[in-house]
Amino acid sequence: MADVAREAGVSVSTVSHVVNGTRRVNPATKERVLAAMAATGFRRNVLASALVTSRTQTIGLSISALQNPYFATLVHSIEERASARGFRLLMGDSHDDAQLEATLLSSLLDRRVDGMIVAPAPGSERTALPATIREGTPVVLIDRHADVDCDQIAPDNVEPTRAITQHLLDLGHTRIVAVTGLPSIQSTTERIEGFESAVDSAGDDVRSVLLHGNSTMQDAHRVVLKAFRRPASRPTALVTLNNAMTVGAMRALKELGLKVPQDVALVCYDDFEWADLFEPRLTAIEQDVQSMGRTAVDLLVDRINGAKGKRKVLRTAVIHHHRNSCGCPD
Repeated sequence: MADVAREAGVSVSTVSHVVNGTRRVNPATKERVLAAMAATGFRRNVLASALVTSRTQTIGLSISALQNPYFATLVHSIEERASARGFRLLMGDSHDDAQLEATLLSSLLDRRVDGMIVAPAPGSERTALPATIREGTPVVLIDRHADVDCDQIAPDNVEPTRAITQHLLDLGHTRIVAVTGLPSIQSTTERIEGFESAVDSAGDDVRSVLLHGNSTMQDAHRVVLKAFRRPASRPTALVTLNNAMTVGAMRALKELGLKVPQDVALVCYDDFEWADLFEPRLTAIEQDVQSMGRTAVDLLVDRINGAKGKRKVLRTAVIHHHRNSCGCPD
């Protein structure tokens, strides 16, 4: 900093304010400092700054299934907001495995992140999460709630799933199946609750089955092939509970020669960017991913900056896109 100060003809404290953004500096003076930084090859020593401030200006992110377009969009939203708030993102994929998640969270703590955003893996509320929270580093859960003491934000799951299932029932379907997500995570449990709530209210004439798609295209493809293979007992309506499973289910129906919605009515939780380009256009629940990511970062930065008080458990609204895969006309 002394070298930069001499080059720019300013004080060391002025250079520090430019580097760290701690005080407004006259634009012309700031330009001289930046030019001097370039001329001298100055690079801010983040580790040294962290020793002084106890901050690294980094946020850790533990999330699963990065190959899923939903999670990729969520990561983009988190990174964009974190950058706007002056933080950089360190991230890893837990693969929805509690042991891998524990290793990842420990690694992020070793790197002294200022806080963490976590999409919890099944069972992590009994293992990694409580241990991480006890460390004192602020944690925000995203996409899924868990029974731990930290801020959390997730979409509304029960009522939207109940509503799209009820729509199929209102259209007269009495043989209906749902392809469900990974067991033991909150979003799966709540979406099953919504599906079963609609079916239970329909009475004894309705036959329903849960097919365990485990949140993947491959498993959804396998269970739908099996369930729809026999014409005599074939369901007439299908609810898929995430976008990866929707793709797997549609592939299976195509292989069986079944058309949507003529042979099988289909509705899904999770919208695609291209869902209205499918033929038929998919009736789907869209999550407000941008809002979820922004809010998670804001909750975390508030805690990093010392905000106190009880944990916040928030829900984001969803949008119901009524298209024609359910059998309704455009």
